[in-house]
Amino acid sequence: MALGIFLFTYIFIAGARLPFLKLDRPGGALLGATLMVVAGVVTPAEVFGHSADRGQQAIDMDTLVLLLGMMLLAAYLSQAKFFRAAGAKALRVAHTPRLLLVAVTFVSAVLSAFLVNDTVCLFLTPLVLVVVEDARLPPAPYLLAVCMGSNSGSVATFTGNPQNMLIQGASGLGYARFAGYMALPALLSTVIVALSLLFIFRKQLPSTRFTAHPPPLDVDRKLLTLALGVLLGVVVAFFAGLPMSWSALAGGVLVMTLSGHDSREALERVDWVLLLFFASLFVVVHGVHKAGWAEEMRQLFSPLMAGPPWRETLGFAFLTLVASNLFSNVPFVMLARAWVPAMQNPELAWHVLALGSTLAGNLTLVGSVANLIVFEAARGKTHMGFMDYLRVGVPVTLLSFAVGLGVLLAEHAFFP
Repeated sequence: MALGIFLFTYIFIAGARLPFLKLDRPGGALLGATLMVVAGVVTPAEVFGHSADRGQQAIDMDTLVLLLGMMLLAAYLSQAKFFRAAGAKALRVAHTPRLLLVAVTFVSAVLSAFLVNDTVCLFLTPLVLVVVEDARLPPAPYLLAVCMGSNSGSVATFTGNPQNMLIQGASGLGYARFAGYMALPALLSTVIVALSLLFIFRKQLPSTRFTAHPPPLDVDRKLLTLALGVLLGVVVAFFAGLPMSWSALAGGVLVMTLSGHDSREALERVDWVLLLFFASLFVVVHGVHKAGWAEEMRQLFSPLMAGPPWRETLGFAFLTLVASNLFSNVPFVMLARAWVPAMQNPELAWHVLALGSTLAGNLTLVGSVANLIVFEAARGKTHMGFMDYLRVGVPVTLLSFAVGLGVLLAEHAFFP
């Protein structure tokens, strides 16, 4: 029963539509969670966290609170026009189409290292579209720079993307130690994204100079100073080892309290549907674990990872890259995080899971929510088909993942 509900839910998670059910990903996940409870696979007590055994609590509230806190901070930064200001600054210093492509890639990557990458893409894409249209440049390379740069940059920290937040909650690893291992793979992956896009689109990007004209900004300096100051304090709290979820939420609430703005506007910018989607997925995946199917899946894949530590790591890396596109990265991380503690080098496995599940998002158009956000926002401005994206995504992903994995293995060999 649990496996059947999971497979039924997966139809919607994969982005497919049934003709008789008009449900999207969040709607399908909510239906799956409800079916898990109605079928008796998961109890209401487990859903609402009333179980005395923390391991029997279906919903990981720490992850949801962390995501809520970071989205709230991002909402106030957006309200202060921070994302538009950061993007406009980068665009002003880029005097050629090629330099502009590099600037867009790195702005997206750096912002996504500290804020949720989906949010960065949501706020950065409209500005990039305006500038490339004004400069009469092809939008496709710059839109790819936004989403691929965002995915690669978000590898660096726990707060970069939702799947890293899941890993933080399950692994117990510290923010500083995780960032120490993941920063270099994230940086090199971003460099590879930029160089790959420059090479692939070299004939469409002239070397002539141009002047970018980003739209005029009306930055709320008081709110921007407050939000950036609190964000810095939250990051310091992360590095100090304080609870990440409540540090993030406390920061968001502090800005909300001191901003002097109507809180409704910021709260409306929070992606509540994404939080509901996550909560529903937690229930569905908990049902799969409870019924023993997660362990069955681990046994199915175990021959791929059998053997010495190096083979286990490479097998798990390959599985993560492939399964994150088959299952979607967030559901796969929810399943795989129960397997990692039993592996020969759990910390390395957590890092591989974070790297693979995130960079897998660059492989296909539907590989990450960030990709969908960018090209949905650009609908009518450019067309990016599945195969069009794949021709870029395959070389970028395979090269960046190979380099990132090599760096991780070297780091763990020399700095265990």
